[in-house]
Amino acid sequence: MQSCARAWRAVTRTVSVRERRRVCEKLGGGAAVPHATLGVRNVQVRALRTTVAAGSRKIERILPRHDDFAERHIGPGDKEKREMLNTLGLESISEMIENTIPSSIRLQRSLKMDDPVCENEILETLQKIASKNKIWRSYIGMGYYNCSVPPVIQRNLLENSGWVTQYTPYQPEVAQGRLESLLNYQTMVCDITGMAVANASLLDEGTAAAEAMQLCHRQNKRRTFYIDPRCHPQTIAVVQTRAKDAAGKEVYRLALQTREQHIRRDKATSNICTAQALLANMAAMYGLYHGPQGLRHIAERTHNATLILAEGLIRAGHKLQHETFFDTLKIHCGVASKDILEKAVQREINLRVYSEGVVCSLAGSCTMKLNSSSELMPITWQEFANIHPFVPLDQAEGYQQLFRQLERDLCEVTGYDKISFQPNSGAQGEYAGLAAIKAYLNSKGEAHRTVDKHKENLAAIMITYPSTNGVFEENVSEVCELIHQNGGQVYLDGANMNAQVGLCRPGDYGSDVSHLNLHKTFCIPHGGGGPGMGPIGVKQHLAPFLPSHPVVNMQSSNTVSSLGTISAAPWGSSAILPISWAYIKMMGSKGLRHATEVAILNANYMAKRLENHYKILFKGSKGFVAHEFILDVRPFKKTANIEAVDIAKRLQDYGFHAPTMSWPVAGTLMIEPTESEDKGELDRFCDALVAIRQEVADIEEGRMDSRVNPLKMAPHSLACIASSTWDRPYSREYAAFPMPFVRPETKFWPTISRIDDIYGDQHLVCTCPPMEVYESPYEERASS
Repeated sequence: MQSCARAWRAVTRTVSVRERRRVCEKLGGGAAVPHATLGVRNVQVRALRTTVAAGSRKIERILPRHDDFAERHIGPGDKEKREMLNTLGLESISEMIENTIPSSIRLQRSLKMDDPVCENEILETLQKIASKNKIWRSYIGMGYYNCSVPPVIQRNLLENSGWVTQYTPYQPEVAQGRLESLLNYQTMVCDITGMAVANASLLDEGTAAAEAMQLCHRQNKRRTFYIDPRCHPQTIAVVQTRAKDAAGKEVYRLALQTREQHIRRDKATSNICTAQALLANMAAMYGLYHGPQGLRHIAERTHNATLILAEGLIRAGHKLQHETFFDTLKIHCGVASKDILEKAVQREINLRVYSEGVVCSLAGSCTMKLNSSSELMPITWQEFANIHPFVPLDQAEGYQQLFRQLERDLCEVTGYDKISFQPNSGAQGEYAGLAAIKAYLNSKGEAHRTVDKHKENLAAIMITYPSTNGVFEENVSEVCELIHQNGGQVYLDGANMNAQVGLCRPGDYGSDVSHLNLHKTFCIPHGGGGPGMGPIGVKQHLAPFLPSHPVVNMQSSNTVSSLGTISAAPWGSSAILPISWAYIKMMGSKGLRHATEVAILNANYMAKRLENHYKILFKGSKGFVAHEFILDVRPFKKTANIEAVDIAKRLQDYGFHAPTMSWPVAGTLMIEPTESEDKGELDRFCDALVAIRQEVADIEEGRMDSRVNPLKMAPHSLACIASSTWDRPYSREYAAFPMPFVRPETKFWPTISRIDDIYGDQHLVCTCPPMEVYESPYEERASS
């Protein structure tokens, strides 16, 4: 069903003027518009348009849209927004935006997008697009295999919001399940590979190989890295792209890292968000589901099937190119390879083709704002999930249509001219953007521009806007112009696009390239630390240098001038792109803009409520913040021996995950509410922080002990509260239920009490302990 507004437009195109006048007369309850003479036609038309518009509004009152996604995505209702504006002393949201975003960069028109559609309609449309993808049997391999995901894992992890929508586990007391699963994953990898240590996943095989190369380089500082030519071509391409900057150039070393590093790991190559944590957890559960013997059985069955196939190929007159193999056969055809491929196409089979009549055959064995179900459902559809990333493009026409539409919409949102979806994380997007700038400068004979401080050698400036301090800087356009005048390029970190969508566009006020965190602004869930997507948008002059791919002809990429290959798959983690596509289509231009406005409204309301209790570290020239703000809690260290981490842990007792700690300013808390939280939730969070400030005051004034108090001892787990001993100078009830809204029937309990971070930093454990540790004392007694 289309929206009423669209239906009314359809009516006005097909019904005569006389009939339209009669309908408007009925709706308006008044007399019909008099017949017009030719001399007053223009006046008549304007009057008719006004009457038709009034009639359209009347229709929407009588027969409102049966579904408005934006109203449910955005938390506060009209009454709540009015109350928040009153608190800020403002008459309207427009007035707030005028006081927040510089007039020089504000967008003076609506985004040019399709009208919003409802959830049922978007799923119907997406089904039609998905049906254009052809699901053939793919024996292309190259690191991508058609595995069978046990339904219990698909239902309880991939389709479970408790795993999918979770944020990065920075607060381990409320993330023990996900962290334990990741430890299981690391242990499984160590057991399978025979290595001593493994991490909790990266992005894909290509980027992991590039990280391995850098690990070797950091260990021995040597600059020659050998890679076997039999490795997958996309892996070799990613390593080659990364190796170009492995000579220790500072400006590009930083590009390999993400903005939101763990604050204690200043030399880390990435943080947990530069990973596939959700998929790593699924892999861990896959290992638990099958067990060691089950995994061995799968491997043996796969290898035996390959042996049978090899024997059949030899008997058919083909020649194997190698005697040692596991699941992959490379053959020299006994007949023309063209005939084999034609028959394979007739049977809807994909094979990997080498040059000189060689065919490869693989016997395969049997992915923090509201994340709506309608956005997430399509990622498990077989038309999206079961397409090999290297299939011929005519088998993925649905994907290609989705890429084109999403690129068009993102270009309209950002003001850029082209989008590359290959970077599959924000960190990869940063690297790709800076590499595109470098390739562009090299093409102009300006390879000497390698630093960011001196006019003659200026390459680029990298800025975050609005700033990470939570402020729309007034002179951003002048800064961009100054860089351009001196031959440099402007890279704008797109991490804060949630404060810009529909209100201003980076491409309009001077930026040349940005990465977009689709897992933040455009509703792809975090998955406990991934997968994410970090596509980059560029202005036209940088378009020829976007990433290419050694296997798939991406059509939109120029392989001659391209910066190289960033990720193993040509369009990154393409299976989760339907999430962002659906979000944009359901929100529409008006909904996207209003979401941005409410995100800014929510942040300013919270800042206003808290400013009498905490210092708001940064504000704009007119006293407002952007979509986030920083609370300065550093003074409490001297007055009460309380730090940001103590407040973060105490918030868990109030039922809240802590905001970002010590970033971008050490010893502070950065709060970003987004548009999805309603006023009631914002008030509860503010009430919790106000109550915590009173607890700090009680310590400052001597009413609480400076060492044993609810903040230093937080969080209080259920085991702690239910313990038979309680020797603390405050009650159990005050520890666990400090505010009226924290009730036993709804409380979210921390799994454990506070972790000793210093001990954990000094005693690194990357695998599970021996099985004996997990034995139950009841089992021990039974065995004895």
